[in-house]
Amino acid sequence: MPGGCSRGPAAGDGRLRLARLALVLLGWVSSSSLTSSASSSTSSASFAASAASAPPPLPGRCPAPCECSEAARTVKCVGRNLSEVPADLPPYVRTLFLTGNQLAVLPAGAFARRPPLAELAALNLSGSRLVEVQAGAFEHLPSLRQLDLSHNPLANLSAFAFSGSNASVAAPSPLVELILNHIMTSAAQRQNRSFEGMVAAALRAGHALRGLQRLELASNHLLYLPLDVLARLPDLRHLDLRNNSLVSLTYVSFRNLTHLESLHLEDNALKVLHNGTLAELQSLPHVRVFLDDNPWVCDCHLADMVAWLKETEVVQDKARLTCVFPETMRHRVLLELNISDLDCDPDLPPSLQTSYVFLGIVLALIGAIFLLVLYLNRKGIKKWMHNIRDACRDHMEGYHYRYEINADPRLTNLSSNSDV
Repeated sequence: MPGGCSRGPAAGDGRLRLARLALVLLGWVSSSSLTSSASSSTSSASFAASAASAPPPLPGRCPAPCECSEAARTVKCVGRNLSEVPADLPPYVRTLFLTGNQLAVLPAGAFARRPPLAELAALNLSGSRLVEVQAGAFEHLPSLRQLDLSHNPLANLSAFAFSGSNASVAAPSPLVELILNHIMTSAAQRQNRSFEGMVAAALRAGHALRGLQRLELASNHLLYLPLDVLARLPDLRHLDLRNNSLVSLTYVSFRNLTHLESLHLEDNALKVLHNGTLAELQSLPHVRVFLDDNPWVCDCHLADMVAWLKETEVVQDKARLTCVFPETMRHRVLLELNISDLDCDPDLPPSLQTSYVFLGIVLALIGAIFLLVLYLNRKGIKKWMHNIRDACRDHMEGYHYRYEINADPRLTNLSSNSDV
């Protein structure tokens, strides 16, 4: 019994220690799991906080010489003497002004960027001293609608400037409005290539500009329009040719411009519109033509045009059209003319009359000088005339002698037997 009693407390103490050890181990395990879960929750919370506090990606910085407005999607690089298009244009730009710079040459892919300028819709390059625009200069601008190249001394506008180097396979240009007013090319720069031919080649290259709706060619000293300059612009609605030097529209056709709404021909050198042009203009369903400030010559060749003006509603300013030549018809309103007023023997303008008078005076002076020379050399001329007369007489006497010999048979036989 005492031995069992002594073993009982020892065994109980062992069990107690084992229970305490188990409780300690259980507490350590639970505390470690709590610590790890807390640390993981703390790390996830800190990641979320850092993610929330991280700045958003930059939309694109503004080039140093430019002024940018992200709200208006506009970039202005005006009068900065730039020699090339800035390379770090922001991709959000929709309207870009590059006026008043020193660009000189616009090479192929001048606006190619990564990321591309996919939203650029309006590009103004006026007054930037552009001399050359190379093929594919406006590639990689899928949203470009309006392009202004006015007030530049363009001497070389590539035929593929708006279409890329291969117009037959390139996608059509998205251009809707093209402004080429006041291209200040000098005569020396135009020696090898006329401005009319250069523009015509660019407008008819493939089908690049078949979606063009507005074309402005004002103040370019155009003398004529090439035959097919408008042949590949079927959607054209507004054509501005004012303030040029056009003397006739005979060589250009408007027949395919069925959507044309306005045709500005003010301030040119038009003297008459012929029947073919009148018929084409009348056939266009929506067109409005402006013909003010042209030097109309009111002779019999204008009769058809006067009759057409009285009947048509196409010409908006027809009540202001007046005669300029001849002088007796000056300031007469075309709509008030009768056929009997139109004479085909008009008086010459004063400038031409003065030219003819001057020519007559010069010819009279030359005649007087010639007569004076003859008078001063009258003795020598008389002697020369006598010498010519004597020579002619001797010659004729020789012919007469031969004729007498050949006509008299006795003299002929004598001549034949003269050796006897």
